[in-house]
Amino acid sequence: MTHRESRVLRIRSLARVEGEGALHLRLRDDQVDQARLQIYEPPRFFEAFLRGRSYTEPPDITSRVCGICPVAYQMSACRAVEDACGVIVDGQLAALRRLLYCGEWIESQTLHIYLLHAPDFLGADSAIDLARTWRTDVERGLRLKQAGNAVMELLGGRAIHPVNIRLGGFYRTPAASELRPLVERLRRARDDAEQTVQWVAGFDFPDAGCDYELLALAEPGTYAIESGNPTAMSAPSTAGLPADSDRALPTRTFGVREFGDHVVETQLPHSTALNSLLDGHRHLTGSLARYAISGQWLSPIALQAAQDAGLGDPRQGAVCRNPFRSIIVRAVEVLYAVDEALRIIDTYEPPPRPYLDVPPRAATGHGATEAPRGLLYHRYTLGAHGTVTDANLVPPTAQNQGAIEEDLRRLVQEHLGSGEPTDAELTNLCEKAIRNHDPCISCSTHFLKLTIERS
Repeated sequence: MTHRESRVLRIRSLARVEGEGALHLRLRDDQVDQARLQIYEPPRFFEAFLRGRSYTEPPDITSRVCGICPVAYQMSACRAVEDACGVIVDGQLAALRRLLYCGEWIESQTLHIYLLHAPDFLGADSAIDLARTWRTDVERGLRLKQAGNAVMELLGGRAIHPVNIRLGGFYRTPAASELRPLVERLRRARDDAEQTVQWVAGFDFPDAGCDYELLALAEPGTYAIESGNPTAMSAPSTAGLPADSDRALPTRTFGVREFGDHVVETQLPHSTALNSLLDGHRHLTGSLARYAISGQWLSPIALQAAQDAGLGDPRQGAVCRNPFRSIIVRAVEVLYAVDEALRIIDTYEPPPRPYLDVPPRAATGHGATEAPRGLLYHRYTLGAHGTVTDANLVPPTAQNQGAIEEDLRRLVQEHLGSGEPTDAELTNLCEKAIRNHDPCISCSTHFLKLTIERS
């Protein structure tokens, strides 16, 4: 790179990622001196809102953290409070919770694939622009999302911020006859999901890898969604392998109650989101982590689709570490969620009561589930009468911030080494790299203000 005077490039907003933030790149000659993802939205104080509230309220309050994945917050909150109160929800109530979560996975992952991420690979500026050329495919995505919404509406009372969830279960559970109309719709959605995997597998993907630990819930025998224990897979560098290695590496598992001992948060001056390290190392949550850790437990149709799409067989230890190919893994997860929803409906029998009693007690409870974007952890401390005295929420995007910054630093460095890219080219590259991880900053529509310093 030839010498340039220092200059600043600002991009005020970026659609197709939820939330608002900024990226600061500092380049010195041909080196990336600094890559800083700045999450500058004002703190939303949800943890402070929860203190002094009744132990029955966190599921409703925390669902307002996110309009795209409210069920994730509701389920993590329920699990944490129920853990504090010594209650385990199982049987058909647990199955209904998983079915509701499948609905959220279908609608949220589909939204990301079709409306936020696919335009990057097909040269479109927006989903509307994409629909002009790829109308049939966009219509397929909208049908898939509507199928997920239908599950949310039936079990949750509405598609956004469901109102039928409570501690111990639901305010009302459906009769088997009420679930049957979903079956035909979900069968059509399964066909659409298979075609979605085939569609995104045909995109042109840059070579890339990620040399950080992967963290996801694991529950032997099933693809973990609403339950399981945190499990970490080692980074390739620890085994002397390249960042894009497709080999499974050693894993370690710890209890949900030990989450805070392993994932440690710190405040950074450039971000209102806390930065997280897993046992002192960068880590990544989300689809790539889930596929690496639990992929062997996908349903047969999802396993076959993954192999046909070039992801390899996770039963033989195949993993995917290319963030650009995360769109394929998300599509496989949509197919799995549809197939799993059909399985649950087929075996459903109405429980005798819509919820279990959850009496309060003085204790601290921990809960974690897999939001579409990754592992979401909640911790609540309750007083003797059920008043929340302390709360801690650790969302996946905050955990992924360090990994995203490292992705950006590495990708920009590679492009600097292959020529002299313009600021516009670097901006486009960085936007795509960030969207690989589908970060949810706050559920608004604009995300990135890019600042590049050259000296």
